[in-house]
Amino acid sequence: MSVYLIDKFLFTVDRDPELVERYREDPVGTVAWWEAEEANRILACHGDERSTWLAFTDAERQALATHDYPALFGLGAHPFLTLTLFIAMFERDHAEPLGFQLEYAQRLAHYSMPYPDIST
Repeated sequence: MSVYLIDKFLFTVDRDPELVERYREDPVGTVAWWEAEEANRILACHGDERSTWLAFTDAERQALATHDYPALFGLGAHPFLTLTLFIAMFERDHAEPLGFQLEYAQRLAHYSMPYPDIST
């Protein structure tokens, strides 16, 4: 598909605390629900305004459903969107301040410049 849909998922889930928790607890179900119900909703428009053609690729769906943020980064997801959502979901699991951010940096350390294209 496009990086746009991954970024749209990250953006919309991150802005809804209930969806953040739902995605943390049931990533497979949340991704399936979001793709079926929200992917084609046009943001900032009347609720009935929808497109019909947006869908995740298998690789995108798998990365989202497994919380695989290094794979999402490799697919071109915007690093700020992945970082803010995953901080909201997983920072609480770390005892030290910035614990998740350090893990995030470590898991993406194998990337070097130039980074994947994040343009949408």
